[in-house]
Amino acid sequence: MTETSPRDRMERYYATVPLLFAEAEEFGSLRLFVRKEPGAPYYGGPFHARPASAGAPDVTDADIARVRARQRELGVPESFEWLAEVAPALRARVEAAGLSVAERPLMVLDPHLPLPAPKLPEGVTVRVVDADDPALPAVLAIPHLAFGAEGTAVGAAGRAELAAVAARLTADGTVATTLPSLYAGHKKLVAAFAGDGTPLAAGHYHPAGGATEIGGIGTLPAARRQGLGAAVMAAAAAHARDNGVHTVFLAYADEAVARIYARLGFRRAGVTLLIANQPARGQ
Repeated sequence: MTETSPRDRMERYYATVPLLFAEAEEFGSLRLFVRKEPGAPYYGGPFHARPASAGAPDVTDADIARVRARQRELGVPESFEWLAEVAPALRARVEAAGLSVAERPLMVLDPHLPLPAPKLPEGVTVRVVDADDPALPAVLAIPHLAFGAEGTAVGAAGRAELAAVAARLTADGTVATTLPSLYAGHKKLVAAFAGDGTPLAAGHYHPAGGATEIGGIGTLPAARRQGLGAAVMAAAAAHARDNGVHTVFLAYADEAVARIYARLGFRRAGVTLLIANQPARGQ
């Protein structure tokens, strides 16, 4: 394996991007990322960015128990995240500890292919959303509705529900906690908007070291089946490329979604992200 293989770049990314928002605490062969400021909690996992010659980390049951104890002390989910190929034996130990593990295969954008121009419904536009954008609360509200009604079928949640969730996220301080990372450029938000300015779909990425994972792609349930998620994904990938990101990748849970991303130029990376007991980080 070379230093520039997709797996190495992804592993280095997972080692780097949490440190924009968190401190790393070490527990044997495991590491726990602990938030510096309010925000969605991070996870535990094996030491990242290890040289290939070092082999798989020797994680023990005691290491897992120590991380979980620290997470309980912090009041955050007892969650783990790692690349399956980096620590092949870890899954069995985590499951033996009573945590369920979900697989998320990864896809990487072919760096040599131009992104296709998405076909948008009439009046719909896609743009980057910055910290001072008045639409920010509604953009942050989209994943709460999108992931609350799983699947791709058109749903009932629409503009009224979006406005209600946006108001709640403003009142409870969620919007305010997002501002520092947006001002610093650590987080980039992209959204599709109807002609009247209502956000219909959104996603985000966090650039670090010339790489990024694009995630949180969600569409307002009432606006599904119009290609808006794919349009946001393509716009986010293009924006990342235009701003110095060379490795763009994503995790997926559904084969139908993978086929959509394949049409944008993403290919299977042969690497699987494993997630144990971890709530979706969304935005």
